[in-house]
Amino acid sequence: MSESLNPFTNAQQQLDSAAEKLGLDAATHELLRWPMQELKVTMPVKMDDGSTRIFHGFRVAHNTARGPAKGGLRWHPDETIDTVRALATWMTWKTAVVDLPLGGGKGGVICNPKAFSMAEKERLARAYMRAVVRVLGSARDVPAPDVYTTPQIMAWMLDEYETLTGAKQPGVITGKPLPLGGSPGREDATGRGGVYVLREAAKAFNIDLNGATMAIQGLGNVGKYGALLAESILGLKIIAAADETGGVYNSKGLEAQKLVDHVAMHGGVAGFADGDALTNEELFAVEATVLVPAALENVITEKNADTLRCKLCLELANGPSTPEADQILEEKGIAVIPDFLANAGGVTVSYFEQVQNAYNFYWTLKEVQSRLDEQMTKAFRGVFEMHQREQVNMRKAAYLVSVARVAEACKLRGWV
Repeated sequence: MSESLNPFTNAQQQLDSAAEKLGLDAATHELLRWPMQELKVTMPVKMDDGSTRIFHGFRVAHNTARGPAKGGLRWHPDETIDTVRALATWMTWKTAVVDLPLGGGKGGVICNPKAFSMAEKERLARAYMRAVVRVLGSARDVPAPDVYTTPQIMAWMLDEYETLTGAKQPGVITGKPLPLGGSPGREDATGRGGVYVLREAAKAFNIDLNGATMAIQGLGNVGKYGALLAESILGLKIIAAADETGGVYNSKGLEAQKLVDHVAMHGGVAGFADGDALTNEELFAVEATVLVPAALENVITEKNADTLRCKLCLELANGPSTPEADQILEEKGIAVIPDFLANAGGVTVSYFEQVQNAYNFYWTLKEVQSRLDEQMTKAFRGVFEMHQREQVNMRKAAYLVSVARVAEACKLRGWV
């Protein structure tokens, strides 16, 4: 079995399978296989030592039939156009599966922000905004934080956009600090939305979460809140955790807050004293009720999928499983809650932020969390009903729901 680790190829393969099941006509299928707009930019940035470095970045809008493009901005040394294309594509399906009036977009800059000072980060954020301002706007394409970008970076980008356009437009960026029009509940929204979906999935698949265990890869912003909230809301016991620095295992349980505090202080899981060290690969083989990949793409492949010993896999990361791995997990009877459903809480609260910016009226934290719970629960149930009706796995069911919605919008517009 040949396996591709190109995330965009994987995204296209996943669409192809859904398109065949839906019986999409050739033109609609081909339209949905490709981004509708791609922008590549080159940015000179002054560094603190007085030198000028040249950075390369991207902004991709996959499909805007249902509304403005929406998607995060990633700063990563291994960023590629194909990764950004894939993530923009998945954002199209993500916004559609939770029935938001948005399309899919994504951005990226090839850089190592861990080596930058705050001043250098600010100069890069402003340079990126100057380079892509022509394609952004609250009714065009709205960025948000993603890998190695933060609310502060979003604040600098918003300020640069408003300086360039001469108007106050807080809705052009989401994931902003609260004083600049951010929404309560945005920081933990992706992890919280995933926990709401996990709760519903456990009910649907008759998995008892009382005293259940969890293994998690990745304790960045998403994984951190996924761990904390799975413990506090669902009572899950975390027995294994790992990230790029290493991992830890304790069958008696790892206290989520202590683990998160350790990562914040030491920069990673490695060295956490309350358990035995384990590698990332060993984490996937841990016997746990729930496995949560919450790091980067392509970590579950045909090489390790057969080692998984969980009942349910909640994909909080984007694209953590390859199509070949999916097939193996389905044969093993592991229920996979696909990424673009599991981690849609972030874009859902980003949409709430856009709504609040447009009205210039802001909701309470309790209102945001209640609306998020309602939206994620409704989305899961719709996908689960498709799963039962069509007798397909949950990923394909989610694709059938979302692709059908986007295809309908394209046809109503007369594009195909």
